[in-house]
Parts: sequence; C-alpha cells; structure tokens
Amino acid sequence: MRSFPDLSSGPRRWPAALALALTLPLAGCATESGSRESGRPDSAPSVSSSSPPGATVSAAPEVVPGRLRADGHTRRYLLHRPAAADGPRPLVIAFHGRGADAAEMREKSRLEKAAGARGMLVAYPEGLDNGWGAGRQATERRPDPDLDVRFTEALIKHLVRTERADPERVYVAGFSNGGSMALRMAAQRPGLLAGAASVSGQLPAGAAAVEPTGPVPVMVVYGADDPVRPLAGWPSPPPDPEEPILPSLSARDSAEAFATAGGAGEPVTEEEKGYDRTVWRLKEAAPDAPDAPDASGASGDGREATVQLLVVEDAGHTWPGSSITPPKGFGPTSKALNATDTILDFFATG
Repeated sequence: MRSFPDLSSGPRRWPAALALALTLPLAGCATESGSRESGRPDSAPSVSSSSPPGATVSAAPEVVPGRLRADGHTRRYLLHRPAAADGPRPLVIAFHGRGADAAEMREKSRLEKAAGARGMLVAYPEGLDNGWGAGRQATERRPDPDLDVRFTEALIKHLVRTERADPERVYVAGFSNGGSMALRMAAQRPGLLAGAASVSGQLPAGAAAVEPTGPVPVMVVYGADDPVRPLAGWPSPPPDPEEPILPSLSARDSAEAFATAGGAGEPVTEEEKGYDRTVWRLKEAAPDAPDAPDASGASGDGREATVQLLVVEDAGHTWPGSSITPPKGFGPTSKALNATDTILDFFATG
C-alpha cells in the first residue's frame, strides 16, 4: 500500500503508509463487546473479542458482528473470515445502499462465498441512518461530510491489526449510495486502496463533487436501464424531505475521471454477451510494457492496472447476478453478468 501522497508509478511501499494509517486522527477508536445502547450483549462475540491481534484464524469460515468506536459513534459491521488464514489476507470493504444495512448487502452480493474461495476477508459496515456520506456537501443529517471517510480508514486500520488483513490488498465495493461511497474512498484515498468497484453508483457532482486525486484501479458496473439513478447521471435530482439526494456524474464520466487521474490513454470498448466493457489502462501500471491491453485490461506481460466501465443490458438499479428480487421500480436484474465474481476477479488482477 502506498502512502497517501505517493501517487507516482512504481511498487507500493507499505512502511510509509503504515505510519500514516496508524496515526490518523480518529478519536476514541476501540471495539466493544456489548451493546451500550440496548443494554443487551451481542448475539455473537465481537470481532475483537474472538480474534486477538495477530492471531491466525484457521477454523471454518464464519460471519461475526463487530463494533468500532470512531468519532464519538459506535459503528457496526459484519465480518466474514475465510476458512484458511495462513499469512495476511486481502480485505474487501462492502458498502450497502441507501436505506439498507450490512445484512442486506451481504445477501444481495453474496461476496463472502466467492471471496472465501480466494481467502479474502469481507467486512460489511453499516452507515449511520442507513446511508453514507458519499459527497463532500454537509447536510442536516450528515453535518460532517468526511465522517464516513475517517470511519473507513479506522476500520481498515483495525482489521489490519486484529484480523491480519493485508494492507497492500485492501479493496472497497458498494451498491448505489454505497457504490458512490466506494468511489469516494478511491478518489480521496487512492494510496490506501488496491482497487475499488461500484455497482449502480456514480461520483457525486455539484456542491457535493468528489474528484479523483491519484491512480487506482476502479470498476464501475451499471445497468443500461437504471430507472432510479440514470446511466447518464442526475445533475438535478428531485428534493427529498428526509435526506438530500446528491447530484451525480454519468457512469462513464465517473469512470473517465479515474482514468484521467491515472494518466490513462484512449479507452478500448468491446461488446460482450449481455454487456459492453470499456477499459482505460492506467499509465503507471506498466510504463515500459510493449503490448497494448486487450478488453480485459491484460497486457502482454501480464501486468494490469485499469479503469473499467461495464454497461449491462436489460438491467436496472440492481446487482447483476443476484438472486434477490429487487424492490418495485428498480428494474430487472441481469443474469448475463455475475457482478460478484467479476469484481473479485478484477481485484485479483488489478
């Protein structure tokens, strides 16, 4: 993992990033094993109580609830541990959509099943008021627009320390508002992440705009017929009495912003069965590589670092490949693409 200021090409340097990540100004970060708010113990042990720092977990895969105290808030998450745990493990942080929760994101994506086969940890954090501060504009419900960025940093730090997450292989993914949150993390903390993926989520625009600040592999998966947040973006969303809906860039402009930040050249677009894939190859991935990438982002020498946009046909505001019936008005779920496998394969090769 690179340090935050290190946006140059070349290998990641963990020691510098560790010094920064472990000194982030996150007030009162600690785990809790019981519920202060309800006065009842958790139904299962918290992550910290069942896995001491540096321990190697070799039991069967499990999903356990965890709590993390950050910025005066007790934040909840679910953690999937893979069965095999020899050495540091890749970590995926998966953000749920607006109005949902960690359990719903877990059920929708089934990330842990595919990630477990790859030996990956998966953390499903829960947003305050069932949402995320994906944009930089303060609102009545989210007066501190940077709160969730700091929480995510704290969660990564905590899981590196307690669950042996590999700091060089930390990824974020999300759906809808959670997808936008994943893009925000990639935009503002490119040195913290090895990759990011968003399903049905775009970069915020207008007063809430978030701009990429450095190279990082990013995948945007979007339904061509999304009726909730259109593929072309939403520059002027209607007002919402509970929480303002953020304006957004189009899915393509969101991906292209990361490509530009990574010094990518012209994209390559290919039609695949049920979706179109557009690939920008990041300049820093292999500056001396003699061969151009194919549509998967692979170069002739096997080195890869790309930004990709997958536009899925006959798909709405849904997670492609999911078996969960979407809410009324969200449109169809495509079976032409398994978003979970596609994203995890992208993480593994990026």
